[in-house]
Amino acid sequence: MPARVIEGKLSAAGLNFAIVVSRFNSFITERLLGGALDALTRAGADLDQVEIVKVPGSWELPVVAREIANQKRHHAIIALSALIRGDTPHFDYIAAAAAKGLAQVASEFGVPVAFGVLTTNTL
Repeated sequence: MPARVIEGKLSAAGLNFAIVVSRFNSFITERLLGGALDALTRAGADLDQVEIVKVPGSWELPVVAREIANQKRHHAIIALSALIRGDTPHFDYIAAAAAKGLAQVASEFGVPVAFGVLTTNTL
């Protein structure tokens, strides 16, 4: 007997999306935003059904994603930001908090939260 395969479809047609994007490192995050919008369009999304929310930085992503999820108006949330390691442990704290917070939102509200948070050692 063959195994049963459960697989989603890569179609965004008829779905509502929220994109939460950080302003910090905007020379990177604006390109991430452009890529996300392009990917959604290629998957059939109507850009009139996409809401873009800009936040100061990665730290704010989870709290804003939580508020968006709580509104129950979107089928998925896309979180975008760019963290570049510096000489202090600040990078590690922010990256961990953003990852954990966004995962909690997805788990608590049952809404997919795409993790588009770049964490890089150098520019």
